[in-house]
Order: sequence, then C-alpha cells, then structure tokens
Amino acid sequence: MDKGICMVTVAPVRAENSDKAEIVTEILFGESADILEVNKNWTRIRMHYDGYEGWMDTKQIRPVQEEELARRKVTLITEDFASVMMKDGKTLLSMGSEVEFPAVASRRSHDLRESIALTAREFLNVPYLWGGKSFFAVDCSGFTQLVYKIHEVKLPRDTSQQVEVGESLTFVEESRPGDLAFFENAEGKIIHVGIMLENQKIIHASGKVRIDTLDSTGIFNKELNKHTHKLRVIKNVL
Repeated sequence: MDKGICMVTVAPVRAENSDKAEIVTEILFGESADILEVNKNWTRIRMHYDGYEGWMDTKQIRPVQEEELARRKVTLITEDFASVMMKDGKTLLSMGSEVEFPAVASRRSHDLRESIALTAREFLNVPYLWGGKSFFAVDCSGFTQLVYKIHEVKLPRDTSQQVEVGESLTFVEESRPGDLAFFENAEGKIIHVGIMLENQKIIHASGKVRIDTLDSTGIFNKELNKHTHKLRVIKNVL
C-alpha cells in the first residue's frame, strides 16, 4: 500500500472528495498516512497517528515508499509555532507538526500534569473550527489530542473515542490538572471534552479556547451566567 506525507502547514481532511464536504479532521505538516485511493485531485487517506480516514487535496500530500517512511526520524514541533526554512522558502508550522530535522527546544516542564496544563493555556483564544487540529484553529477533541500528542500521550481523534480511555473519577474534587472531562447532550451522547486545570478550572474549545469553572453539574460560563455543558464523567488518562 502506498504511503504519503503531508507537505503543507495543515491540510483539511474531508468526508467526501469535494471542497464542499465536511472537514472531519486535519493533517499537519510531516504527518504520514496510508494512501487508500486517488481520484484525480483528491486522495483518500488513513492517518497513521489515529487511524482517521478522509479525503485531502492530492497536491498537499507527497507519496513515499514504505522503505523511505520506515527510515524517517522525526521530531515534534512543541512550541506554539516554529518558523522553518524549506527548499522553497520559510514556512510557519504549528505545534504538533513532524519534521525530519532538529526542532525548537521544548519548554515542557518535568512534571507531566503541569506541562500539559501549561501547554493547554498556550491555546487560549485560538478560534474554534469543526475538524480543526492545529494551533491555527481547533475543535474540542482536536485540542485535547494535540496537547497530549506533544507530551507523547496518544489519544484517539473523536470525543466519543477519547472517553473510552483512562479511569473514571468519582467526584469533581478528585480531578487534577491533565485529567479529561467529558460532557453529554440531552440524549446522553458524549459531545464535548476539555482539560482540567487547578482549582476545578477547565480549558476547552467552545467558540474559542477558553477557561471556565467546572462543578458537579458541568461547565459554568461566568460571562453568560449559566451552565453551558452537562458533565458526564472525568477521567484520568495519564
């Protein structure tokens, strides 16, 4: 099976081979995938990191042989952005991108939970985008997956998949920075996720990446003076 590597800063991965189709996720620079099908301007891929499938612009992925992919030695961009010099000029890459040369030194602390919380705060005010998974724009589960990726903790892509990871906590007061909180709709379907901070604060992507308070009911938005998301469970995934 042919393989491919994303060659642009970030590329949308769509549900169908059309510019009008829903963006289901994104693939970052240097991330690799199986090439499942090529249909003129569109290529259907299965991403190696999380197994997600979809269609991307053929011009944005470089086909490679399996042997070349196996020889790759990549490092992650762990800063918010990194300006790197490519053959055709300077390129700005998002956190979570994969490069085949030394990346900017990490600012992560030695304490994993503290480091996750600090990294998550770097995303404050980054706009929400359905399917987004970069520092340019994120959705709720893309945000959590990306923050954990650069800490070498692998999470699935979707909220409904992430909730299956880790151990459930009994009380909100037991939560620690780095735990994940999940929220449900009126039908009981898991629809939202955020990262716990200290003092029962939560950082999550809702309109933009923001910090709110969490109680046993759910997320309380002080600006709106109401609860906006109903809590289902908090999980320790570390």
